[in-house]
Amino acid sequence: RLYRYVKLAVLGSLAAALVLNTHSLLASLQRNELSERRFLQLNKCPACWGTSWCRKFLNGQLRLESWGRLRLFDFFNVKNVYFARYGEPREGSRRVVLKRLGSAQELADIDTKICRRATGRGRCDLLQALHATEFASLNGDVRLLTPDAVEGWSDLVHCPSQRLLDRLVRRYAETKDSGSFLLRNLKDSERMQLLITLAFNPEPLVLQSFPSDEGWPFAKYLGACGRMVAVNYVGEELWSYFNAPWEKRVDLAWQLMEIAEQLTNNDFEFALYLLDVSFDNFAVGPRDGKVIIVDAENVLVADKRLIRQNKPENWDVWYESKFDDCDKEACLSFSKEILCARVTVDHNYYAICQNLLSRHATWRGTSGGLLHDPPAEIAKDGRLEALLDECANPKKRYGRFQAAKELREYLAQLSNNVR
Repeated sequence: RLYRYVKLAVLGSLAAALVLNTHSLLASLQRNELSERRFLQLNKCPACWGTSWCRKFLNGQLRLESWGRLRLFDFFNVKNVYFARYGEPREGSRRVVLKRLGSAQELADIDTKICRRATGRGRCDLLQALHATEFASLNGDVRLLTPDAVEGWSDLVHCPSQRLLDRLVRRYAETKDSGSFLLRNLKDSERMQLLITLAFNPEPLVLQSFPSDEGWPFAKYLGACGRMVAVNYVGEELWSYFNAPWEKRVDLAWQLMEIAEQLTNNDFEFALYLLDVSFDNFAVGPRDGKVIIVDAENVLVADKRLIRQNKPENWDVWYESKFDDCDKEACLSFSKEILCARVTVDHNYYAICQNLLSRHATWRGTSGGLLHDPPAEIAKDGRLEALLDECANPKKRYGRFQAAKELREYLAQLSNNVR
């Protein structure tokens, strides 16, 4: 009853606000804020994500969809994610996703941190302060971006190798000189934008360095303007398929395990570990049914080639992640230091099984995981439940490695059978 009263109060307040602000609401529906420098926070550059798509934004080629134009609803849009149309309506437009890469408070914190690093105070002239930070110290005289300069800045570079950093610079999409791994080939503003992104939200760099065009399971990066990034729209988030037909859920589960395998073992010898795994971090293509990662902020990249070369303590001992039964959504237990120092790690299998597939997975009041309520014959057989349990919370030593392998094979068999 209390919940109903609160809900009614919120709706009533919203209705009152709509009535009181009718004129401003109509004005906001008519104008295109995506062509306004202030809305894009272009004035923050080079303390921003980039400028490669500014011409498209400022020329009015992108327009927010329906309710996204009403700033009144920003209160509910905590993550600052918007849906927009790109292109001319007559020529055909497509849906894209726009991200500020942080809440309003998180973006304000970026300014505060930059000011404190430069002046010791929380407020300052941001553009002047940038020149007194470590971001400016890596100037045009510096030839390469090196591990000792950026190690620990974010999950992406918690334990960077020179090979990874060269890849980040070479594939940096916010420069016209992409293709060169030399840091000094970037303009001062481009270099600053790269470093700011690397330090505060490296998601764009993950999408650029491990692009979907090469088969990586991430959303396609399109471009940026100020503190707004554009990526392709994939489809509905995975949670919307929680009660989809069994055949569909089996196929999605198989794809998720394949993603875990690809990110763990690939020909490039980079292990990409997902440190935040939940139902809203994945989306499903409406046409091809393909599962894609749509939130790549918390991805740790370990260079297996470097680990084999340096041979840290126990580098060749298989690492088993510990099951974390925290009774909350999207719990994971891991050590970044160990992820950076072992060649064989089961973290991605553990994350997918515990937080998405098994009976331990909970999301928005639901429980039982994506593979809940299997058909009677599969439930009676018991193999699926046993593999999921062993993958999430193994009882045998190295049990998760074997369970993940068998689970991928079993899901592929079930998926083929239902097709």
